[in-house]
Amino acid sequence: MDRIDRRGFLECMAWAGTGVLWASSGGVLSSRLVTEASAADAAAGFSFVQVSDTHVGFKGEANPDAAATLQQVVDRVNALRPAPAFLLHTGDQTHGQKPGAFDTVAEILKGAKVERAFYVPGEHDVFLDGGKEYLARYGQGTVGGRGWQSFDYKGTHVVGLVNVLKYKGEGMGSLGDDQIAWLEKDLAPLGSSTPIVIFSHVPLWAVYPKWGWTTEDAERALASVRRFGSVTVLNGHIHQVLRKVEGTIAFHTAMSTAFPQPAPGSAPSPGPMKIPEAEARRMIGITDVTYVPGQHPLAVVDSTLG
Repeated sequence: MDRIDRRGFLECMAWAGTGVLWASSGGVLSSRLVTEASAADAAAGFSFVQVSDTHVGFKGEANPDAAATLQQVVDRVNALRPAPAFLLHTGDQTHGQKPGAFDTVAEILKGAKVERAFYVPGEHDVFLDGGKEYLARYGQGTVGGRGWQSFDYKGTHVVGLVNVLKYKGEGMGSLGDDQIAWLEKDLAPLGSSTPIVIFSHVPLWAVYPKWGWTTEDAERALASVRRFGSVTVLNGHIHQVLRKVEGTIAFHTAMSTAFPQPAPGSAPSPGPMKIPEAEARRMIGITDVTYVPGQHPLAVVDSTLG
């Protein structure tokens, strides 16, 4: 397990709050500042955005209207130049499947000027009914209607994994034998130079197992991607930016658009931070990812709403 001290976490959050373009070569990170309304240079490639943990239906001290901040995020997406190709939502669209919340999210995200949006569920999207409502909306076109999926875009292979269907009982992410077997089969025909992007809700690395911030069988799944030269793994769930580079795999967790959670181990338990809304705006936002052929891994930019 990686040990993350509070000082290291706060340094990471400070960088994220300034809007930084991250690039990595041989495991060494570099960065430069970007303007809020600019995507990274994608003249020869493309960019996409990650939105996570929108938690529509949540009302708390940090954010009395999660739908309003999601709309702000969509406005930010629409201001990006060049325009992103697609949007990935890494789960927890709703806060405990509050009535009408899925409809609200869908209506707001219709306004995002992207070619298409792709989704994986968070535990809040499946707690009440084991995923029936979520899969009725987003299962079509996924493997067996179960939510797993993959697609190719301009030479990059993108994989969406579902690791929350057992979360309520086990308190951590889980993929399961069937999904791992499918992943191995899905990746098998690809050459090792193919850039891979994986997105799921719960982190695929051991951020903080005591709080369930890990996926129990992630290592079995990651064995299938270690032969690739560029792998970017995008997750949500923990509502803060943390990064880890392990060989050719770059892990990146995203901020929530609704509310922040405490740094790993800095509070008795995870959950919405009870802080003023103005302070929370510095810790919620979006992720913009750019792929440029010949540059590995992908450049990742986080920007806040504060």
